[in-house]
Amino acid sequence: MVLAVIIGYYVKGIKKSFQVAQITKVSLPICIGLWVMMYPVLCKVRYELMGKMLKSREMGRNLLLSVIMNWVIGPALMTGLAWATLPDLPGYRAGVILVGIARCIAMVLIWNELAKGGSQLCAVLVAVNSVLQIIFFTPVTLFYLKVVSRGHGLHVDSWDVAKSVFLFLGVPLVAGVITRFSLRYIFGKPWYQLKFIPFIGPWALIGLLYTIFVMFSIQAHHIVSNIGEVFRVAVPLILYFGIVFFSSISFCRFLKISYPQSVTQSFTPSSNNFELAIAVAV
Repeated sequence: MVLAVIIGYYVKGIKKSFQVAQITKVSLPICIGLWVMMYPVLCKVRYELMGKMLKSREMGRNLLLSVIMNWVIGPALMTGLAWATLPDLPGYRAGVILVGIARCIAMVLIWNELAKGGSQLCAVLVAVNSVLQIIFFTPVTLFYLKVVSRGHGLHVDSWDVAKSVFLFLGVPLVAGVITRFSLRYIFGKPWYQLKFIPFIGPWALIGLLYTIFVMFSIQAHHIVSNIGEVFRVAVPLILYFGIVFFSSISFCRFLKISYPQSVTQSFTPSSNNFELAIAVAV
């Protein structure tokens, strides 16, 4: 992040080169980075076990907990933190609220992977949040920005939400499913698990680092020029992540939920869909 800001600020033309094209108001290089990051993770998901997993009683509990944390507690908490820390900055406050409402359907997969969380559960929760995002994002956003925050002139297009879900989850998910079933069928399960997965696995971290570099190099001048506002906006975001993540993991520990499932349940509500928040904010 620091290296990207320094290079983006001092190297001329880097912002222009990274913003050569956009998809749903998000830079094409960022989109590519997200796809590269998510594809290896989604190739590892054991889709063949999904049917059995979805029928289990434990999955019902996990889904209920996830929905409450993501769609009831998360948006309300972020709105409260935004008003408490940014009362005099309505534009930034609205942006922070948008981030709090948009549930993560991309980077949460890599955070979960790095922390050794449950990949199958994470894939299910991400898929469920994607569907709920299409249904709930518009009314929840209008409630917190128009009713609670008394904003004016707001318009949230459900098509923007659907496009974000399709591009940042649908594309890599379909690619991952096709890759897993086709390569396992052609080359066999041992080759796929022992040869292909170790080859493709490191690309997830490479994609993550590349995406972070592109994001911060593009925004370098904005960050340096508005460093005070950047630190102020960071306050509600850091508080949100800390409160949601550690309360979730503590609650899961209280319920005696296994470590992999606890990690997944904690990262899912504490991560946010910045791509969708940017598109709607613009």
